[in-house]
Amino acid sequence: MPRVAIIMPQLGESIAEATVVRLLVKPGDAVLTDQEVIEVETNKATMGVTALCSGILEELRAEEGVSYTVGTILGILEVTEEEVTRTGVDTIEALEAKFLQSATEESQQKGEQNLHFAVDGDGYEEAAPPQIVPTVKGLSVPTGTMGAHYISPRMRARMDEMGLREADLSAIVGSGAGGRVTVDDLERFLDYIQTWPSSNASPMRLAVADAMRRSWTRPLATVGTSVGLDLLLNHRREQTKKPGLTLYLLRAFAIALTEQPAVAGFLIGAKVVHPRSFDIGVAVAVEDGVLVPVIRKVNEKSLSELVQEYDDLVDRARRRRLTEADTKGGIATVTNFGTFGLTWGTPIPLPNETLILGIGAGVKKPVWSERLSAFYPATEADLEMTFDHRVVDGGGAGLLLRRIVDLLQKPVDL
Repeated sequence: MPRVAIIMPQLGESIAEATVVRLLVKPGDAVLTDQEVIEVETNKATMGVTALCSGILEELRAEEGVSYTVGTILGILEVTEEEVTRTGVDTIEALEAKFLQSATEESQQKGEQNLHFAVDGDGYEEAAPPQIVPTVKGLSVPTGTMGAHYISPRMRARMDEMGLREADLSAIVGSGAGGRVTVDDLERFLDYIQTWPSSNASPMRLAVADAMRRSWTRPLATVGTSVGLDLLLNHRREQTKKPGLTLYLLRAFAIALTEQPAVAGFLIGAKVVHPRSFDIGVAVAVEDGVLVPVIRKVNEKSLSELVQEYDDLVDRARRRRLTEADTKGGIATVTNFGTFGLTWGTPIPLPNETLILGIGAGVKKPVWSERLSAFYPATEADLEMTFDHRVVDGGGAGLLLRRIVDLLQKPVDL
C-alpha cells in the first residue's frame, strides 16, 4: 500500500524548528484527514501537526522533548490508492522519484539530503531524521570587564562546538590578559558545575533570553510616577463587560502615543522610523516565559470594543495558541506586574520596540487634600516606563507618562 509522510511543517516565516511536546496517536491507530497527531512547541506557541490524509499510522519517529527541523519526517501513514487520489497528496514513493529526478551529479556523490531522502552511489536511501537541540540566534552581550570582550579563535571554536554565547561566560572569572576568559577557564568552570542539578532550557526560555540579550545592547532608562486608581475602579464597576486594569492602561497609552508619535519611533542608522499604526502588545505570563500578543489600532477602539479582543488574545496566549501574526508588528508593550503582588519594576522593551509601560499593584495610601486640609485614603499604583534613550530623552518620556496619568483620571473618555 502507498505510504505518506507526516512532516514537520513550516510553522512561521522565522521558525526553523519545533519541539515535540505530546504524541497524540500511536502506531496502529486510524488517523483522519486534518487530524492533529503531534503537538509541537515553537518559541512562540504550541501548535498541532496534522495528517494530510486518512490512513493507518505505520510508524511514529518523533519523540517527546526532542526538537526537529522543518521538513523532518515525524511519522508514516499507510493509506489506500483511493485516498491518495482523493487528496492529491504525494506519497513517499512519489517524493523519492521527484528527488531522484532533480538530484545533480554532485549531490549524488555527496549524499545531500532533501526532506531527509539521501542519495549515494548505491541509489536511494531514507536517512534518519536529525535530532537537534533548540537554538535561537541573536546578538550577544559582552562580558563587560576590560579585555574580556576579546575572544580568541580557539575559544570561539570551543564555544561554537558547545553552542555557547558570549553572555554565557559572564559567570566565569577570566585569567587571561585584561580579564579575558580562556579555554582553560571555561573547561575548569564546566568541570566545577558538572555535578550541579540542571535541565534543558525550553524553546520559550531560549526565545526570551535571546530577546533580552538583543534589547540590552541599547542604552535603556526608566522613569516612574504614581497614579490614582479610585476613579478608574469606580468606572469599571459600572461597566457590563468589565475591562481589566491593563486594558485601561493600554487605551491611555495608545491615546498618548497618537499625540506624541515620535517617542514610539525606533532608530535605524541615522533615521527614526515612526509608527504607521498604533498596535500595542500585552505581556502575558505563560509557563516558563512571556508571550506578547498585539492588539491592532488601539487608538481607534473604545474600551468596550477592546474587551472581547483583549480577552480572546490573552486566553489564546495562555493556552499557547497564538499565531505568528498575533505577535508581530507591535510598537510598544504594556505589562501588569501588579498581578503578582509587585508594586514596582523595571520592565525591558522588546528589541524591535522603544517603549514598555508597566504598572504595579494598587495600594491604599494616605493622600493629602488641600481642600479638606486632611489626609484621606486613596488607592494608588506605581507606573514605570522603560525607553530606548537613543530615541527618547527623560523629559520626553516623563511628559508621555504624565499624559497617561491624566488620561487614566478620566476613564469615561477612554
